[in-house]
Amino acid sequence: MSLAFVFPGQGSQAVGMGQALAEAFPVARHILQEVDDALEQHLSRLMFEGPEEELRLTANAQPALMAASLAALRVFEQEGGRPLAERAAFVAGHSLGEYSALAAAGALELADTARLLRRRGEAMQEAVPVGEGAMAALLGLELDAAEEIAQEAAEDQVCAAANDNAPGQVVLSGHREAIDRAIELAKGRGAKRAIQLPVSAPFHCSLMAPAADVMADALATVGIKMPAVPLVANVTASRLSDPDEIRRKLVEQVTGKVRWRESVVYMASQGVETTVELGAGKVLTGLSKRIDRSLGAVAAGTPEELETLLQQL
Repeated sequence: MSLAFVFPGQGSQAVGMGQALAEAFPVARHILQEVDDALEQHLSRLMFEGPEEELRLTANAQPALMAASLAALRVFEQEGGRPLAERAAFVAGHSLGEYSALAAAGALELADTARLLRRRGEAMQEAVPVGEGAMAALLGLELDAAEEIAQEAAEDQVCAAANDNAPGQVVLSGHREAIDRAIELAKGRGAKRAIQLPVSAPFHCSLMAPAADVMADALATVGIKMPAVPLVANVTASRLSDPDEIRRKLVEQVTGKVRWRESVVYMASQGVETTVELGAGKVLTGLSKRIDRSLGAVAAGTPEELETLLQQL
């Protein structure tokens, strides 16, 4: 069976994530401890106990989601007796999940990944004053229609497609007033729903340019190796293995559209039969099923789910 391992993005965090794995497996505890040490913070305690408002903060949520994903991966590898590289055709991650994917494939060291994601979260939060930006999900409209609405709503502001998640699920990002206009336009253009998202900044649009500059500097100081498994990159929706190109695309990704729908279509076209989502939540598993009904899709972030996954394989 040809597998792609996929790693969730922001919004999948939940208090308690990773706790059952840490209690059951020393290798998971080791991962979480390494992230705590790298950040000089008890992030694992925040993951286990909350409060939710603090966990939801971008600078905490990004490294926390990566830590939960890598803990699940290491348990999967240990209990299954085989490394990721022997099982996966590709790795991919949604937004911050791209860093988790690269750490999983050995391109980034765990401590470096944690520090990069902390900096990324801080830089994204600092790029736009709170209240000036917003994001909205348009449900029931395809990408072309959503992009037309964004262009019309922008006027003299920023409004752009940030995430092409699945057929009929596009997220827009930009100035709050432009997003409000886009929501009203979408309602009149046949959208089933057009809703503002509870996010703290307008991710993946040109307003994030200051954060892209910060990440260019941060990534320039970190070693990136060739991944053991090709990455399917957010901004290209195609395979990537060259370390210099990976570095460039991680910078572009801050302001660029997450082409998740196309990424899954690409992996399926390359023979992938099942996507395996490692870490918190099941968002990407649901998207895989919407993108291609012939794809298998499973999520594993708890001891029970990982045991079931290994039995299926």
